[in-house]
Amino acid sequence: ASWGFSDATISVQGKGTGVGGGFKEKLSGDRALPKAIQLSATDTLKIILTTQEGTTAKRPHQAFLGIKDVNTGLETSFPFSVKESGKGKVELTHKDIPSQLLSSPTPLSASIVVASFGSSKPYYFRAFDLSIKRDPGTPVAASEKPLRYGKLPEIHHTFKADPKSPPKIVSLVFTLIVLAALPGLFVT
Repeated sequence: ASWGFSDATISVQGKGTGVGGGFKEKLSGDRALPKAIQLSATDTLKIILTTQEGTTAKRPHQAFLGIKDVNTGLETSFPFSVKESGKGKVELTHKDIPSQLLSSPTPLSASIVVASFGSSKPYYFRAFDLSIKRDPGTPVAASEKPLRYGKLPEIHHTFKADPKSPPKIVSLVFTLIVLAALPGLFVT
């Protein structure tokens, strides 16, 4: 047996478009979509499918949508939320996609991965291309410089000074007061 999916649909719904507006297409498990899917800044991409082991609808341990820039090799994945019945869905917007992939001049490759423990063969297939349409008025967020681990400059600690005792004369006076009050406790 091998993993796969059935009843898969992909839709792109723009903000403010009503029911039936936008793009909707059926996904095939053995053939990629011929045209790239356009995703603009206000759109939401949604994929709904039913995962299967063999011909039985089942929940896998892993099901995700992989998005990859084939020029740079950068890749990220978005997990499907899958129920016990095998029904799964993933939603994707511009804010979910890393800035390094948003700035890609070429369409991104989108793959569906379904796998689990056991002897069943995992499913991996390039399902469609995703073309990111940026809003020209909105600048792309610059990626921050990655944190590099290495030798750091030496740290010099400044510790708090040792506590100081009060002058000996003050301590002696209070000791005498306590000792003078002590016989008064025994008398009563």
